[in-house]
Amino acid sequence: VQLQASGGGLVQAGGSLRLACAFSGFSFDEYAIGWFRQAPGKEREEVACYSVEDGSTEYSNSVKGRFTISSNNAKNTVYLQMSSLRPEDTAVYYCAGSYGTKWCTKEAYTYWGQGTLVTVSS
Repeated sequence: VQLQASGGGLVQAGGSLRLACAFSGFSFDEYAIGWFRQAPGKEREEVACYSVEDGSTEYSNSVKGRFTISSNNAKNTVYLQMSSLRPEDTAVYYCAGSYGTKWCTKEAYTYWGQGTLVTVSS
């Protein structure tokens, strides 16, 4: 399984950005894709997760209402649309995948892509 995140960059507070996670290698449809982030000096934390199996989504409280996770299954790509960005959203964003998980925590995810840096200026 391989995942590759893209779309990071520099944006002003209040702005929007869309991240993409292109993935491959899952051998059956019971898997989930998640977005996680790690700010300097902090632990990696969950942002949003999407179950390909049943289409369910889950968000952390800090991004709920501002971020949207979605999937284009034909393109094997999961997106993270980020709006109303805040300086505290600055972090390296990672996408990850796992078979059969219903938990949106970093411990539940097996496969990780490289990160993409999002910087939100005030």
